[in-house]
Amino acid sequence: MPIRNLNKLFYPRSLAVIGASADADNPGSRVMRNLLQGQFQGPVMPVSARHVAISGVLCYPGIAKLPLTPDMAILSVSPAEVPSSLRQLGERGTRAAIVLSPTDAFAEDPHGRGFHDAIRSAAQPFGMRVLGPNCMGLMVPHIGLNASTGHLPAETGGVAFVSQSAAICSSVLDWARRRDIGFSHFVSLGDAIDIDVADVLDYLGSDAMTRAILLYVENISRGRIFMSAARGASRNKPIIVIKAGRSPEGQRVSQFRSRTPTGADDVYDAAIRRAGILRVYSFGELFAAVETLARVRPLKRDRLAILTNGYGMAIMAADTLATKGGHLAELSCDTIGKLERVVGNGGYRNNPVSIATDAPYQTYEAAARILLDAKEVDALMVLHSPTGTQSSVHAAEAIARVAKSSRINVLTSWMGGQTAEAGRQRFAAAGVPTYDTPTQAVDAFMHMVRFRRNQEILMETPDSTPLEFTPDTDLARRKIAAVLTSGPVDVDEADAGAILAAYGIPLAKTAVAATSAEAAERAEQLGFPVFLRVLAGEDAAGLEPPGVSSYLNDRASVRRAGKALLAAFQRQHPGASPAGLLVKRSPLRRYGREVRIHMSGDPVFGPVIVFGQGGLAGHLSGDRAVALPPLNMNLAQELISRTSIAATLAGSAEVPPADMEALCLTLVKISQLIVDLPQIVELEINPLLVDDQGVVAMEQRLRVASVSAEADRRMAIRPYPKELEEDLVLPSGQRVLLRPIRPEDEPAHYEFLSRVSPEDIRLRFFGSISRLPHTEMARLTQIDYDREMAFIATAPAGTGVGMDTLGVVRTVTDPNNETAEYAILVRSDVKGQGLGWKLLDKMVHYCRSRGTRQIVGQVLRDNFRMLSMVTGMGFKSRSILEDDIVEVTLDL
Repeated sequence: MPIRNLNKLFYPRSLAVIGASADADNPGSRVMRNLLQGQFQGPVMPVSARHVAISGVLCYPGIAKLPLTPDMAILSVSPAEVPSSLRQLGERGTRAAIVLSPTDAFAEDPHGRGFHDAIRSAAQPFGMRVLGPNCMGLMVPHIGLNASTGHLPAETGGVAFVSQSAAICSSVLDWARRRDIGFSHFVSLGDAIDIDVADVLDYLGSDAMTRAILLYVENISRGRIFMSAARGASRNKPIIVIKAGRSPEGQRVSQFRSRTPTGADDVYDAAIRRAGILRVYSFGELFAAVETLARVRPLKRDRLAILTNGYGMAIMAADTLATKGGHLAELSCDTIGKLERVVGNGGYRNNPVSIATDAPYQTYEAAARILLDAKEVDALMVLHSPTGTQSSVHAAEAIARVAKSSRINVLTSWMGGQTAEAGRQRFAAAGVPTYDTPTQAVDAFMHMVRFRRNQEILMETPDSTPLEFTPDTDLARRKIAAVLTSGPVDVDEADAGAILAAYGIPLAKTAVAATSAEAAERAEQLGFPVFLRVLAGEDAAGLEPPGVSSYLNDRASVRRAGKALLAAFQRQHPGASPAGLLVKRSPLRRYGREVRIHMSGDPVFGPVIVFGQGGLAGHLSGDRAVALPPLNMNLAQELISRTSIAATLAGSAEVPPADMEALCLTLVKISQLIVDLPQIVELEINPLLVDDQGVVAMEQRLRVASVSAEADRRMAIRPYPKELEEDLVLPSGQRVLLRPIRPEDEPAHYEFLSRVSPEDIRLRFFGSISRLPHTEMARLTQIDYDREMAFIATAPAGTGVGMDTLGVVRTVTDPNNETAEYAILVRSDVKGQGLGWKLLDKMVHYCRSRGTRQIVGQVLRDNFRMLSMVTGMGFKSRSILEDDIVEVTLDL
């Protein structure tokens, strides 16, 4: 139930407090006090058998005695009473509840499982949403709702804070109060047995009062749902997360609290990056992130100017910026000339700009105005160190005035303790972001830079190269079926190689020999040099073979090495039988570099791909980066760029760069193999040899197991649904492929829109449009197949190169999968052939198969062709907006 009834939680019209109390130490007393002090406008109804009234508000002896049904109830009763209270509320029609009661107090099960199950059983039959248990509650300041036990109320603002830790909530509240920072929502999730991070992200992603979201997360329980919610929300507003449990020790504590597997931290890192979220790693960064999100506007570019009254701070800030990958703005001659007239002889006119230590506040103000007016500056950071001659408060007031009149972000850091505090307070009151140190200020700036860069990477148009390879999936499936048993089993190297070859991955030439003499013959046939390895027989499965003999250059050395390896095997494993010798040609790659590709499963996010340096060096260095499949060429390139081996692959004056297109394509092929073959539970190519001529897999290992019927749900990101492709022949005889849209379709989509008449554009978009920017086109082509669908009709281009898009139908489904809103457009020169009907009919069948309840759309009243088509398909219609627009609906 992603967001169903969450409006009752965040915007209730009436409240009941079950277990309200007048005892100061009781949570029921604290939540009553907070509700009344928050001046919530609706009825607040305390339920208590022990009190007649609390704080002047009449109490009711039981839920049945309430005069009206509350939209939301807050439960502060003993754990044993929670399920029956929820059941009574549900029967009355309450659809949201906050359970403050602690899990650990439930005697039946020290891990809380019995308590959690009892809560679910009581609430779910009524569609009731539950926040908690074991939580602090929530606050929605702009409606006066403080349904929490917090020691301070949250001020009104634009940042939503969502935390899995009540202690972190209290700390952030305390810190934010001192900084005059407010929140749109403040949510403590507690045990999150129903409402979790994904649900809240879904809700806040479209909430108009929320400009940005800050998360404190210890674990995620529903990887795929989280990814969909996070990807959707991060396209609308910045999201910053601090993920605790990075170390094994921290993960053990987190797993004990959550009672669920936590997953590997580098996999969380990959998921967070893929979702377009920015991750921070410390409480200092967390607090700086709150300051940033509350006060900083989104950046368009990242050229930073620094203004300071001391060289030391300027150097420190510039060093920190460079270390973190930021860029100083290059000031123009015109800007430098203006600064010279202001800064004077005691300062530095270039960036960072330093005025004299004892310069008056007017100098600060004038220099700041010059920098904010400079076209080459995207943001300004102002640093100040206290002096004995000039007032830091006057300087702060001057910068606050300048910042208020500028559309460019201004970040500040007034260094010092007591002397600087008054200046910081002036900034807080003026809504100007301020930080205790220049390092924190730079970190804050880089938060926004990294967020913008992450979004740009995710919205880049991928290269179309992956579409050119067609794997032999049937062959790979037959190979797996031949060896598959009930449990996990290792695939022998020959079959593993055949499976990889079916996906177009180049392999080193290989042969199997029974004896050392036969190995010498096979080696001569393959070509020298070769390496040898013993293959274990069936009675030696799982035994470690005695190493490898490498770079053997003639028959004699192969025979000697083969005899030695077989003898060593017999000594190590008496009584076990070798299956023979594996002979593999070693390609003569002078500039070959060894990399490693590994795939395994994560308990939270499913299959993951690991890339890094290969061979023994990779094992020693620990060089690795992680990504979630499916990958495209851009994502493969980004994965490689996060490893140390990336610099080696780039080449040097003596070594040519590696063929990066071949390497990226190999990663994409492995990704597709993982998508197509859910039986693969582990895969490794190590080493994969890479040079300027391409790639070749030297060693491969594959492990397979039987899969459940839910195998297609194992991935955190739903891959391209190839099974939905459909061939069609138009009345004109033109062959058309109906298929889901891909990110690679962006260029063809631009061409498609250019061939739609202005009148058809008006009917589709309710007005004229110019060329869509890349960010908007990326939203149309880079979709989440779990939440959206777009079917396009494609046909070979008239030029003979590539494919043309002839039409598109798309739907966006709400997180509850209740309503899908559709839109459709067909190229003007192919109208009248039934293509629009076929596209919409395909979408109707797709939505029905997903269990969507209704398709809705809006059509201009003069779009007679569309209205006729949907009426013929069974849609109902009604006029809205003064009869200019018709809303059409189809119940599924």
